[in-house]
Amino acid sequence: MPLWLERQPLVLASQSQVRGKMLAAAGLRFEIRPANIDERDVEAKAGNSDAAAAARLLARAKAQAVSAQRPGQLVLGADQTLARGATRFSKPSDRDKATEQLRALRGRTHELHSAVALVRDSTVLFDCVDTARLTMRDISDRFLSDYLEMAGDAALHSVGAYQLEGIGIHLFEKVEGDYFTILGLPLLPLLKFLRQEKFVDG
Repeated sequence: MPLWLERQPLVLASQSQVRGKMLAAAGLRFEIRPANIDERDVEAKAGNSDAAAAARLLARAKAQAVSAQRPGQLVLGADQTLARGATRFSKPSDRDKATEQLRALRGRTHELHSAVALVRDSTVLFDCVDTARLTMRDISDRFLSDYLEMAGDAALHSVGAYQLEGIGIHLFEKVEGDYFTILGLPLLPLLKFLRQEKFVDG
């Protein structure tokens, strides 16, 4: 018996390969339709709200944008924000920005806020935010440069300029939080809701 019980597949409103791999590994039937929204505009509307609230708004905005195009289907939006104290960070646009960002994070602890929102017909059925705390080593400029050389363009594809599941693990001395949350999707609370609502078997 398949785990996914809905007639139509889940729609993932994200182009993140990592999130897609997590859903596939969990046995969910889904299709990918990235949301076309202006993320910086959504963040601007969030104003002075904290980074966790901004992540929730982004996840909702993505899911609702795609839901408007997919009536009747369950749509999953997800996003992640990074903050060091009151300072928020976004995906670096180039290597110089990645270098600047990693210098600001090294030797200090920052927080990753991962949000998920499940929407049907533009109505939010479920959302949540989970937070992980990561402490970066006080890396040298030489190692930082070597890391970015090894990581290549992948460093520009995630907030924080690192992927913990890859070479980025060498940047850290301490990680506190759920692994799936760190990767950008609070999978366990999502699966709990899907089971409770009989969208998946269990």
